[in-house]
Formats: sequence, C-alpha cells, structure tokens
Amino acid sequence: MTKVFIDGQEGTTGLKIVERLKKRADIELMVIPGKLRKDTEERRKYINGSDFTILCLPDEAAVEAISLVENDHTRIIDASTAHRINPDWAYGFPELSPEHREKIRTSKRVAVPGCYASGFISMAYPLIKSGILPKDYPVSVHAVSGYSGAGKRGIAQYQSPERAKEFDTPRQYALTQQHKHLPEMRVISGLDHEPTFNPYVCDYFAGMTVSLPLHARLLGKQVTPTDIREMFAEHYKGCNFIKVAELDGKDVLPDGFIGANTLENTNNMEIIVSGNEMRLLIVSRLDNLGKGASGAAVQCLNIMMGIDETTGLV
Repeated sequence: MTKVFIDGQEGTTGLKIVERLKKRADIELMVIPGKLRKDTEERRKYINGSDFTILCLPDEAAVEAISLVENDHTRIIDASTAHRINPDWAYGFPELSPEHREKIRTSKRVAVPGCYASGFISMAYPLIKSGILPKDYPVSVHAVSGYSGAGKRGIAQYQSPERAKEFDTPRQYALTQQHKHLPEMRVISGLDHEPTFNPYVCDYFAGMTVSLPLHARLLGKQVTPTDIREMFAEHYKGCNFIKVAELDGKDVLPDGFIGANTLENTNNMEIIVSGNEMRLLIVSRLDNLGKGASGAAVQCLNIMMGIDETTGLV
C-alpha cells in the first residue's frame, strides 16, 4: 500500500486532497497529530517515512520541507508557488504535452500548477506551440474566481455575517501586477513577457473562468475561431479531463452565458472559443480547488504511481 503524507493537511487544498484520498484502498494516509503538525522533527519523520509527500504549505515552509528529505525514496508533490518554474521540477500539467506527462511520471519532484495559471496556460501553451500566438504578443488576461481560492482567512471573511458590503460584489485585486502566478504564466506558456492580469474574487465558493482576448491582426497566422477550436481539439484529443466546447457553445453555454462554478468538485476543464475573425475570445473554465489545486495534485500522484490517472477523481 502506498504511504502518502500531506504536510499542511488543514489548509483548503490539503483538506480537499484528504477528501479525495481517504476512501481509496490503495492509499495509506499518514496523519500527523494536530499538536505536532508544526513540529519540524516530527514532520521530518513523516516525510521520510512516506512514499509520497504532498506539500500544501506557504512557499517558505515548502522550501523548508524539501530540506527535511533525507532519502532518495520519498517523492514530493508541491502545491505551493515555490518550485513551479524550477527546471529541475516537473510541472504538473500532464495534458500540455507527452514530455510533460513523462517528466511527471518519472520525477521525484513535481510542482502543482496555480489555479489561474492552469486556466491561462491551457490556452496559451497550445496557441504558442502551434505558431498562432507570437511569443511577444501583448497578452491581457481577465479572470474570476470563487472565494475559496483566498484560503481559510478569505473564506472566513466571505462567510462572516458581519462582512463589509463590498464582499457582495466582485472584488478586483492584484492591481500592482505582482500576482504570484505571473512567473509561471510566462515561463510555462513560453511568452517573452508576463501578461497584464486582471483577476476578481467573487461571492461564490468555488470555480473560475480565465479569459484570453486576442486581436486576429496581431496573431502569427491568419485564423478563424473554427481554426483555433480545431487546434485545441487536436491538442487535447484523448485527454480525460479537458473538453473543448463545440464552436456554437451549446454543449456548455446553452443560454450564451459562461458560469464560473459549473465544474465545482471535479477535476475537469473546459475550453471555449468564441468571437469572430477580427477579435477572438478564448475561455478556460475549471474548479480552482479541483484542476486548479487538489485534483491536479491527485492526478499527478496517480501518474507517478503508475496507475490510471482518473483514480479517485471525477
């Protein structure tokens, strides 16, 4: 039986991973006593006693946790931002390419993508690889997310009966353009420059949409929405968790609106292409706690274990 330790299991992502793993007969969850979960020496014992340790920690604590590994057996899956652009680590988005999948399968160190970054890279990486999106394109990204992405403190703020009135509305943030996902959005997608990023936190629990608007006249090829939709369909052909919507959108947009919470509690992602021959709009929809966090971590775990990647996931 595979031994899995979750360092930081009391956080939002950690709790979701526990929820996904606790019913599996092939996993033995190693649970550290609550009073010892911040004890460095106790954590060292659990990390080195595990086959896999999943880090659900702030960046500095994740780096510290890596320093506690004292063997060549324990494999690490890190859900923090700390190692996502480190070339020595596998980037945990297997659908991007066969090379990404193989590196995840064989690596002892895998970095789980950020939620917004997952949505953006799912669109930008194939667009750049296909030659449609130039690497120096002045990219702007708009995104909305449920408040669960703000962590325990943010969840408490939104669920408080004494919350400020502004919490009733979408709240724009990252105004200084220093969002922690920007480095991986640039590096993993292959852009020359970081995009302008415009995220909102909204008054619902989970789910997000990430939108990429494009001017056709600035693209590397003359393409239509149909061309782009067909490119995505070919790129993600055979993927278990990524669906490319039909061009009319009726399969995912029956009323012409895009809801951000429709994939909650799944590891699924949908890519929707719309617009016209002059201005295109591409949208990636996912659960920020699913394909954007805990679901992605479990999918990577399954691949590293050499089993069906869908095990324990919907």
